Amino acid sequence: MIVQIQGDVKFPITLDPTVWIFDDRKRSYDEIFNPSSVPSPEDKDEELKKQSKRFDREVYQQKINPPVNRSLHRREKERILEESFLMPIQPFIHTSEPKSHVESVTLITDSGEHKLDADRFAEGLFLFSKDGKPLKEDGPVHLYFADKSKEQTPVKGIKKIIFQ
Repeated sequence: MIVQIQGDVKFPITLDPTVWIFDDRKRSYDEIFNPSSVPSPEDKDEELKKQSKRFDREVYQQKINPPVNRSLHRREKERILEESFLMPIQPFIHTSEPKSHVESVTLITDSGEHKLDADRFAEGLFLFSKDGKPLKEDGPVHLYFADKSKEQTPVKGIKKIIFQ
């Protein structure tokens, strides 16, 4: 259940979507496609304060003590087991460093190849969890775009991404 990024990139990388559930960059499906259900700014401020406090603790305590594994809170566990999540593609593209002449991306899937413009692909999101479960049958990831269209048809079963 991995996805390889290769082709005209400086660093070919392998992605493991099963660990993204613990990544802070993930976004829920509702956050992207149903913004009215997104928490209020006060909730976001509270979350930002928690993240800041956690960052400060990790940075300053690391010099004295080894890092502490933070446990998941009950609400966070429930959310992980119930919601669908997407991961922005941009950070992985940045890490792999495509060469300057790259114009297109080929997605190798279970159903064949799909060609996309590299700039359009960079705007994409990978759906990696649906209703709290990894995508096993038609996964490991589906490609969506955050253009607020719930009716879009995702590219499913992506196994390999080749920059050209």
